[in-house]
Amino acid sequence: MAEGDNLFARFGKTCPAGTVLFREGDEGATMYVLQSGRVRISKGSQDGTKTLAVLGPGEFFGEMAILNRKPRTATAEVVEAARLLVLDAKTFEAMVLSNVEIAVRLIKKLARRLDNADTLIEILMHRDPKARVILGLSREAEQGGIEQDDGSVLVPLTRDDLAAQVGLTPEEVADVLSRLTRLRMVEETPEGFVIQDVLRLSEFLEFLEMREKFGDA
Repeated sequence: MAEGDNLFARFGKTCPAGTVLFREGDEGATMYVLQSGRVRISKGSQDGTKTLAVLGPGEFFGEMAILNRKPRTATAEVVEAARLLVLDAKTFEAMVLSNVEIAVRLIKKLARRLDNADTLIEILMHRDPKARVILGLSREAEQGGIEQDDGSVLVPLTRDDLAAQVGLTPEEVADVLSRLTRLRMVEETPEGFVIQDVLRLSEFLEFLEMREKFGDA
């Protein structure tokens, strides 16, 4: 039996879409490693629920509750049928102590999350909805985008997910997406947003910012 199959036999769990693994404020005794499927991490705010991230295979989450023994700071919901490893604090600690690679991955992951938090703050500071949507799409393309055969990138988010993440209404997001669609930069599909060229999308935002800076927007 392969090591991955052995781990799943001991700690594995399958969950259909719609399963809530934990809610913000819950006491946490386990963490999760996502082997397949997708999980949305969200957090409540005065403006409603905001999507912080949509995680794919290879990601782990929920570890902070067992590291600092504090309540969950976000909600985790399966959005695409998932296979997960469910680890308690003792098992996780044993893995970290016995495997340097796991420890290094954890450190890198936590550092990346700090960077992501800084990026999200930067997005939310923009007053221009166009900038928020473009930055949000670019961020998700970099973090969890799925490269397609034609070189485009699929961002597996719904319009509501994107709106919650960048602090806009779905209607505001729709207006921006309509413009990006006309320019053939982004296509909205049932699977998510297809970005034809992530670099071109970033360059378009730079162009808009230059126009605004010099008073032509």
